[in-house]
Amino acid sequence: MTSMKDRENAFENKFAHDAEMQFKAEARRNKLLGLWAADLMGKSGDDAMAYAKEVIKSDFEEAGDEDVFRKVHGDLGDKVSEADLRAKMAELTIEAKAQLIDEV
Repeated sequence: MTSMKDRENAFENKFAHDAEMQFKAEARRNKLLGLWAADLMGKSGDDAMAYAKEVIKSDFEEAGDEDVFRKVHGDLGDKVSEADLRAKMAELTIEAKAQLIDEV
């Protein structure tokens, strides 16, 4: 009976760890996206970091990535197409996960 309880605890711990890592990866991706977009808008230094924080906060409006997409696409306007922005988000998701793995 103890082994079943151990397996259950291990599964719950893995689930919690995976959820935490996903949250961190999305937040890191949003920061990287914000810095990338800030650069396209000609922002640098503290202004770029402030914009990146706005992008991170925009992710709390609704579940999924659409709130972040709308924020950045709306701010960038014609500077980047929808397809290019979505591709950049996917690219930065991979980069954010790699950065988190490197930190471990």
